[in-house]
Amino acid sequence: NIIDRFLARENVVRKKLQLAGVTAMLLACKYEEVSVPVVEDLILICDRAYTRADILEMERRIVNTLNFNMSVPTPYCFMRRFLKAAQSEKKLELLSFFMIELSLVEYEMLQ
Repeated sequence: NIIDRFLARENVVRKKLQLAGVTAMLLACKYEEVSVPVVEDLILICDRAYTRADILEMERRIVNTLNFNMSVPTPYCFMRRFLKAAQSEKKLELLSFFMIELSLVEYEMLQ
């Protein structure tokens, strides 16, 4: 989602597309995950094509382009909060998430 929204607003030369991708992954991990990959690991993933400064500069560029809006409302987030408030059973949670997954492949549901 982060890379899609960034590329919709910014032009990135082909040579820097991998940099934008790993940086978007870093930002997503910082936002969602408990453990965040170390920047040096991302440099190794890119086969040392970029430096630490390159990744941090792209991170700044992505965050500024997205105006620090790192998330978008999704049915999954809404359902997770709703089920928590309703103190639902695990079976209902699984069914709810299954229905959300099914709606993703229906074109009418995308709107």
